[in-house]
Amino acid sequence: MQVVGVTTQQEIYVASKDRKFRINEILVIEDAELGHPKGEVVETLSYNRLIPMGLDKSIVDSEVIRSLEQIGYDIGSDEVNLAKLRLFSEAPHPVRTGCGVRAPRFEEVRRLLVKTGPDEGLVLGEIRGTESLADTLDEDLRDRVHLLEDGEILPQRGVPFLFDIQSMQQYPHIGIFGGSGSGKSFGLRVILEEIMKLSIPTLVFDPHFEMQFGRRTSETGEEVPSFEGRWLSVQVGKEVGIRFSDLSTRDVVSLIGAAGGSLSESMVNVVQTLHRRRDSLHSFSDRLGNVAQAIEEGAQGLKRRLREEDLTPTDVQRVKDLLDLHQQYGSLPLASVKGVQWRLNRLEKAGLFQQDIRPIEEGLERGRLVVVQGASWILQVFSTYVIGALYRKRRDYKDARMNGEEGTFFPPFITVTDEAHHFAPKGVDSPPKMILKEIAQEGRKYGAFLILATQRPTLLDETITAQLNTKFVFRTVRGTDIATLREETDLTAEEGKRLPYLRSGDTFVSSAIFGRTVFVRIRASHTDSPHVANPFDELKAVRAERDERVLHVIRDHLPLFDTDLLDAVGHVNRECGLDWDVERLKRELDDWSAEGKIIRKESPFVTRYDVK
Repeated sequence: MQVVGVTTQQEIYVASKDRKFRINEILVIEDAELGHPKGEVVETLSYNRLIPMGLDKSIVDSEVIRSLEQIGYDIGSDEVNLAKLRLFSEAPHPVRTGCGVRAPRFEEVRRLLVKTGPDEGLVLGEIRGTESLADTLDEDLRDRVHLLEDGEILPQRGVPFLFDIQSMQQYPHIGIFGGSGSGKSFGLRVILEEIMKLSIPTLVFDPHFEMQFGRRTSETGEEVPSFEGRWLSVQVGKEVGIRFSDLSTRDVVSLIGAAGGSLSESMVNVVQTLHRRRDSLHSFSDRLGNVAQAIEEGAQGLKRRLREEDLTPTDVQRVKDLLDLHQQYGSLPLASVKGVQWRLNRLEKAGLFQQDIRPIEEGLERGRLVVVQGASWILQVFSTYVIGALYRKRRDYKDARMNGEEGTFFPPFITVTDEAHHFAPKGVDSPPKMILKEIAQEGRKYGAFLILATQRPTLLDETITAQLNTKFVFRTVRGTDIATLREETDLTAEEGKRLPYLRSGDTFVSSAIFGRTVFVRIRASHTDSPHVANPFDELKAVRAERDERVLHVIRDHLPLFDTDLLDAVGHVNRECGLDWDVERLKRELDDWSAEGKIIRKESPFVTRYDVK
């Protein structure tokens, strides 16, 4: 392998007659004056006389061809392998043309590829293009991962990708981007598995009900770790909720706003005017309802009711109370009061105020991964409160320590959410976005970190996106999303062109920790998602199971005439829990006869179904 063509301080071209270059592999340039610099293959091709060279847009230009001919290549007949190499560090002067190039030994490039030990960092996958380093790999880095490719489990062939989670103190927050089917959720699962191994307190918002870790996979052929006791799953409205009496007026404004879009100024004023410190849900809801009734009936209407003769003393007191409320709050717009009342009722019906967040706090204090599940809209409401409450507890503890006070310890924690663009949308105010933006900008000082995953990085708030110091970029097809990712990372033009064609599970990791983009294959997960089954296989299995149950009941009544179907369908419905009518049973019998499961015989008078 030799350097050919015109060189610069940043890029060179390398040629070889008999060795094909791997994309993203690392090579050493034997230029002693520059201290044997190292570079990464960012573009490669092979050609011979039977293939047009495409001199206009290829990496092959006239200078490269002239150089190849001068060092003995037969351009007309030899297969020539070429690679564009980008140096890791800019050289003080261009690389010497014609100098040799070789594959490195692992110890020469370890500091470029490995930033931590496998027991201290997250073992997430394998760095692509490092297969040539396998023979010189350190023992502690061998056999660390298995890879799933084309449905087959393969052993580790290169250098494992270790993410130094300790460095998040300096380079906080992680973004995970990729379209549907790109491996984004799979990559997030692997990250969470590694976090659980290190017992780092983590709060996960799961709108898809897929972050379950109880089902271990058996595909890798190895003994996979069990995560029992390292995680717990809670559902909003069942195991967790919000204690209304703990809410401040500001919290109530945020929750009411999250329940149905941003609040108008008059609706905010309604909450601020009517909410009292330590209000229970019942007291605040009653006050809202009474004020709405007082405004709706008006002072004149209430006074007319007082003049009615058939009022009981209780009714009289009720009307007087409403008159007092009208005198105090009659200036509030009725529509705004009813709007707040409707949103509060919606949250109450969702069960948001039936529990508290104590299970989450206890889980984090014990170093667990806590998965919070629920509908997307209720998670947005709940996350507004719970993230803010936990972040305040952590911040209060750190501030107390800074002031020389003892404080109540609350652990550092990571907040994780999928569909992050719903929680922190670009250009639109949302209650969760306020607290997420605060953590993105200031959370590092207090030990609060974010892992945000989304299919649409363009729709995620720009301030938050800019604070994500590590970005996992999976297959992305939309041009606007690719442009956003190019702006927010150090992805090159060549890597940007590769994004729409990445295989599921392949990702570019752009990280300030590495100082460059690393191409990684995510390892096989230790656990399976509950949604791993193919829905069409599920459809086939459910239909087959149902048919078998019905046929088992029907066979006891065969032979069966179409005049007997009314009795038969009643028996089938009782035994199998179905709701078929006679026509449905007849259609199913005809289908089973066509499939050869039973025999159908026609006569001038009746149709007969019998055992085959």
